[in-house]
Parts: sequence; C-alpha cells; structure tokens
Amino acid sequence: MRAPATTKPCTTSATLFYAKRACGRVARVAPARQLSALHAHKITVLPGDGIGPEITNVATKVLEEAGKCEGESFEFTEALIGGAAIDATGSPLPDETLEICKAGDEVLLAAIGGYKWDTLPAEQRPERGLLALRAGLDSFANLRPAVVLPQLADASSLKASIINGVDIMIVRELVGGIYFGQPRGFKTDEEGNKVGYNTMIYSEREVERIARVAFDMAMKRNRKLVSVEKSNVLEVSMLWKEVVTRVGQEFPEVDLTHMYIDNAAMQMLRNPKSFDTIVTGNIFGDILSDEASMITGSLGLLPSASISGSGPGVYEPVHGSAPDIAGQDLANPIAMVLSAAMMCRYGLNLPKVAERLERSVSTVLDKGYRTGDIMSEGATQVKCSEIGELLQKELGAAIPA
Repeated sequence: MRAPATTKPCTTSATLFYAKRACGRVARVAPARQLSALHAHKITVLPGDGIGPEITNVATKVLEEAGKCEGESFEFTEALIGGAAIDATGSPLPDETLEICKAGDEVLLAAIGGYKWDTLPAEQRPERGLLALRAGLDSFANLRPAVVLPQLADASSLKASIINGVDIMIVRELVGGIYFGQPRGFKTDEEGNKVGYNTMIYSEREVERIARVAFDMAMKRNRKLVSVEKSNVLEVSMLWKEVVTRVGQEFPEVDLTHMYIDNAAMQMLRNPKSFDTIVTGNIFGDILSDEASMITGSLGLLPSASISGSGPGVYEPVHGSAPDIAGQDLANPIAMVLSAAMMCRYGLNLPKVAERLERSVSTVLDKGYRTGDIMSEGATQVKCSEIGELLQKELGAAIPA
C-alpha cells in the first residue's frame, strides 16, 4: 500500500541514521499484523552459520530490552538455515524452517555459509537456502541503506570530503532476475566443452511492483530516483527501463533518471552524494549494495530489509558469516541490531522501539567503543558481547518527544 505523497519525515536527527525520512512501512500496511502490547510479537530467528549465533544472541537481548522500555514483548522461535541446516537435515532450508517463518510475524536472519560447505554441489550449498527463503516468502523488495556515520567517517577508504553526508537507499528486486531465472545449469556443447549457463529474465509485473516500492521510498526521502540497468545491451533491461518509466508517470513529483550499471558503479565512487534512492535488479543490486557498504567503512554496520506484499519480511545484516572469527567474540553485532530496528520500523510498526535501538547504537559509538573491524586511534576496542552490554545500558535513555 502506497503512502500518501505528502508523507511527513519522521525525523531529521543525524543520530537516527536509518530512520531518516522513512516513516511508516514501505510496501505493506497490514492492520491485522499490528499487534497490541498485550500480545508478543512472534519473531522467527535464524542464527545460521559462522558469527551468526553470536550476533543473534546480542540482537535478541537488546531487542527484548528495548521492547520492555516501550511496553512491547517478543516471542523468539529459532530455526535452521544454511550450513547448520545442511549438517542437521541435509537441506539448506528445511521445510519446517519455511513453515515456521510463514507462521511468524517477521524473520530475523544473521548470516549463512562458510568454507566448510564450499565443496558441495551448487544446488546444495548454504546460499541456496537463503534464495529459497526469499522465494518462499516472496520477499521481493530488498531495502539496503548506506549512510556514512559521522563517528566512523575515517573508516571509509574514500576521502571524507567525498563521503560526508552520504545517505543512499538501494531498492533491489530480490526474487527474480538471473539468480532465479530458468533454464540454468551445466551442459556439454557439440565440441565436448563444459558450458555453464544462466537466464536473466524479468516480467512486466515483477518490474512494476519493485518500481512502486522504489517510488514510494523516493517520495519519503528527497524525491530523487535513479533506475540502474544495462538497456544498451540487454533486452531484459530494455523492458526494465520501459516499465520503470511508465510507473514514473504516476509519480510526477519524483525526479527519475536512468543509468547504466557500469556508469553507476563508477559514479558511486566518484560522487556518492549524487545518489539518494536507487532501484535496480537482483544482480546489479547485489553489486551496488556491497559497493555502497564499503563507502560507509564497514559491512559490519549495515542492515537490510527484504519485504513482501503481505507476509513476513526478512531482516538481516549485509555482511557474511565471517567463519575466520566465528566463536571468538570478535564479531561486530551492530548491523544485526540495526536490522532488528528496521524490522521494528518497517515490519512491526514499532517506531519507538526502533528509535531506542538506533539511539543506543549512536550513543555507544559516540562514546568511542569499537569492535576490531572499525577500530581507530583513540577508541576503545571491545568484544561482541561487550557491545551488547553497552547497548543495553543505553536503552533506558529518554527519547525526545
């Protein structure tokens, strides 16, 4: 359901870095799912692999405490996905896990994959579990914010003059395109050579619905939208551009421009502040969102939301499972906590809980606490669990009216 064009921004406070200009829910407003404080919000938790269990432990504790501050409660149900699911059941996404996810209000996912499963056949690897989860829940719209926090501007590999003030929202189509297109696989050609092939395909309906989410988001931000494709070469991108342009006629207030993927990747490094809201397909969005994340200084800071038309959404950090540091209490849980905040804001309609989570993160960073991945001179290095304890201490601070 589209928000009115006159939606008023929630806040302009720089500390609420993922709440900026993001009032309400983006792709769906389902009153039946807006539970009162008398009912626990049912969250399916998927710790996954690597550092997943560690950051999940922090995020659920912090979320529970933030909820108590606002009279809200959460009921967490854990399920298997990825490598952990393969080890236990032989499948990267057991049927039971998908059913549990569908029965809950929202899904909080940590990370999947690791070296241990890299030698498995492609269709049996942990990543297939994530793709199947997105398809099973029809989580077609991926929202990936990339905001440069003033406390961590020095962590970026780009000059401060280039990145200060960067605030980008990438809206990525998530259940179509080359990652899901058929046919796909391997074969042998007439000369005996092994060939690998995939199909990049989008329907008019798929492009139209992701375009509407992107225009809605642009209306809540600065009313600027860049559609990224490769229409000078790919027929699928020609259709993408045609449909996005047509939908744009319904949003005359939004300044719509089109950009080829290679130019967009270059401009994001050259002048990232020129972007506000971006809409693109699955594979291009995968590339651009990771590029944007490194502009901010660390993958460990960035959350994402994958929302559907009516059912549960999936909220997860952008970073991977980091198996090299798993079990050592060295992970950065901030992106996981901010993913929980996005879940509260976009999925559960609990903006005050989201604000508490976001403010606690900002305050802890203001006080100079850092995990190893974002450590800088003069800061205090702490462990994953210690970040969680620090965040919980800050949650009780009053939120300005």
